[in-house]
Amino acid sequence: MSDHRRSYYRALSLWFHFWQVFLGFFLSLAAIFMTYLDPSRKLAHRIPRFWSIFLLKTARCPFTVEGLEHLKPGQNYVFVANHRSAFDIYAVLAAIPFQFLFVAKASLFQIPLFGQALARMGYVAIERGRRQEAIRSLNEATAKVQAGASMLIFPEGTRGTSRELLPFKKGVFIMALKAGKPVVPMVINGTMRIQPPGSFLIRPNPIQVIFCPPIDPKAFRRKEELMEAVRQAIAARFNPDYPDAPGSLAE
Repeated sequence: MSDHRRSYYRALSLWFHFWQVFLGFFLSLAAIFMTYLDPSRKLAHRIPRFWSIFLLKTARCPFTVEGLEHLKPGQNYVFVANHRSAFDIYAVLAAIPFQFLFVAKASLFQIPLFGQALARMGYVAIERGRRQEAIRSLNEATAKVQAGASMLIFPEGTRGTSRELLPFKKGVFIMALKAGKPVVPMVINGTMRIQPPGSFLIRPNPIQVIFCPPIDPKAFRRKEELMEAVRQAIAARFNPDYPDAPGSLAE
């Protein structure tokens, strides 16, 4: 990497993180305020989408969305997506065109104001590595889906660093079977090249979000069967080298 390009990435990263924190602070306040004005939280849920689209533009990361025709207005879903970068959050918030919740790691709820906004909007905190707490969180998520909310969850449980999908957590699919709502496999391509786990630098790259056809969990008797069907759908369109052809950047 040339010195000029490295300097550009550093400047872009500082500019991005400034707006991430600065705008995040005031928009968190606005979201908290709106949840008291509007019990349905519809107005509050527009804020994360605006924040995400703005940050993607700030990072010079154009995104495209495929498969929206698979989503029916008025139907709630369980969205299941691969996870490679913090930019996955911005990608899904920008791509999903209606109100939804997601299951997020508990540490995010400890961030001042931001965490309070997440809680007020109804997002579900999950404690990694603590089985009983995780079960309670998934039961909470199940109840919200049964009550009519759409829910997003990353079944790998953490951000992967390899070219292959990590093993999926079975609890996600127990939740999906209990909820009985259509499961939509989502594929997020391109984000790992922008900001791999542990990296401060932002490197602009296109993002592709794909909504695969919904899968009816009622067609499966066992969670393992549903999990495999969802995994196959995601793996079929997952491209760690996006926008290049799959395998073109492999060593």
